[in-house]
Amino acid sequence: MKIFALLPWIDWLALVAFLALWVGYGRFSRELGKRRPSLASTTDRYRVYWMREAAARDPRMLDGLINQALSQTPSFFSSTSILVIGGLFALLGTADKATEIVSEIPFAQATSSFIFEFKVLVLIGIFVFAFFRFSWCMRQYTIVALVIGAMPPPGDFVSGKFDLRTYADRAAEMVKAAAESFHDGLRAYYFSFAAMAWFLSPLAMLVASLVVVVVLYGREFHGDVLKILGEDKKPLA
Repeated sequence: MKIFALLPWIDWLALVAFLALWVGYGRFSRELGKRRPSLASTTDRYRVYWMREAAARDPRMLDGLINQALSQTPSFFSSTSILVIGGLFALLGTADKATEIVSEIPFAQATSSFIFEFKVLVLIGIFVFAFFRFSWCMRQYTIVALVIGAMPPPGDFVSGKFDLRTYADRAAEMVKAAAESFHDGLRAYYFSFAAMAWFLSPLAMLVASLVVVVVLYGREFHGDVLKILGEDKKPLA
């Protein structure tokens, strides 16, 4: 309970605002994406297109290779998260020296080594969350591979023995779930940069958090990629 007495109220306020912006933006983007085009909702359409093409394709080696390629990115970030966590734990052992270095940065707020260690622990928590989301994303892509492999032959769909859209849409939902896990992990990386600003001052952390939200919103709802993909009006029905 020592941290509650030593950490100024302005730092607690900045930390609460940081967490509120992080969690709040995730929910905000999901809800807004249901009412207007977003990068996530638009790419979800292409995931449905892909799975419907995969169900009608024989053989499905290409789809397996695509799924493998998609799983490599979360694998990279998952491994990177482990390295970052290890580096942050190593930083805890040199908190005194690190505190002196940070205090020499212009406009940086002077803090004790104890508070510095607490801020490092917050960063560790962010990357632990990212690791779990990326590793779960990898597991979900493994399940996608199983779903693709379990699809009946295209001839069974043509004959009416199985419903193509039922199989394809179920597989697409699995790919969407994997993509959502990846987005959560990637968003944690973005906000980790805002958390690093806390070593300078709580105000810097708050400003950095707002900048991250603006950047994410711009890319999700007004980016060039969205404009390009949004030109596709192919109906799902």
